[in-house]
Amino acid sequence: MSAATSTYPTVQANGLRFAYIEEGAGPLVLLIHGFPDTAHTWDLVRPAVAGAGYRAVSPFTRGYAPTEIPPKGPWDGDTLGRDILGIIEALGETRAIVVGHDWGASGAYSAANQGPDKVELLITSAIPHPGALTPSLKLLWAARHFLALRRKGAAAKLRATDFAYIDELVQRWSPTWRVPAGETDRVKAAFREPGCVEAAIAYYAALGATPPPFTRKRVKVPTVSIAGMDDMIAPEVFDRASSWYTAGYRVARMPGGHFAHREHPEQFNAILLDALARKG
Repeated sequence: MSAATSTYPTVQANGLRFAYIEEGAGPLVLLIHGFPDTAHTWDLVRPAVAGAGYRAVSPFTRGYAPTEIPPKGPWDGDTLGRDILGIIEALGETRAIVVGHDWGASGAYSAANQGPDKVELLITSAIPHPGALTPSLKLLWAARHFLALRRKGAAAKLRATDFAYIDELVQRWSPTWRVPAGETDRVKAAFREPGCVEAAIAYYAALGATPPPFTRKRVKVPTVSIAGMDDMIAPEVFDRASSWYTAGYRVARMPGGHFAHREHPEQFNAILLDALARKG
């Protein structure tokens, strides 16, 4: 265990040691990050959730240092869902509100379908239900990073430029954001840890022609999806996803792109806290 790892508490869940950041006390709210990110993506959100009377926990997902890196995966969305359910139990809780962004949203959809009794409320950001996504030239162009990150030698190419591609992606996905200096420093530091960047891009390599089974099922827990107006996927796609939910669903639009929770944290937090208060 590195010095960096020792600064975070950890739990054992789904066969791995997960590091996490925690604030507050009360009902559990899990904040699940995506790519290219770490648990620190929620640093502007977690205090607001804790201040509203919740136990806000943001884990580093599988393979993201300082969480343990499994040598051979797996990295699919259903495994991420089982990680989330396992973390809920490992934290001593029976239920949680799950908030997921990007790959964290994919895992959150799966967690809600694998363990609907453990997910009280689902809140996703930036990624609509996979069932609502239909192939188009616009979507394929927006998702061209999927091809880049699946190529042989992708990890070495990322390292060769000291992860400059990470800055390119963040700006591309949030085109109206004046990205602050140092915004990506934490994720770059994580990716410099042995095996971490290979693990992070393995999420993309694991994605087949269709999403994992549990991410393609109808969601049976109340859900709120937060859509950035300038994101790669238009809010209208989130609207079309309504048929994939059976226990209540609404879309909350807000300014910003893919990283709306970082771009406009006050507005994101207002939407999130309203959803927590209303339970949907």
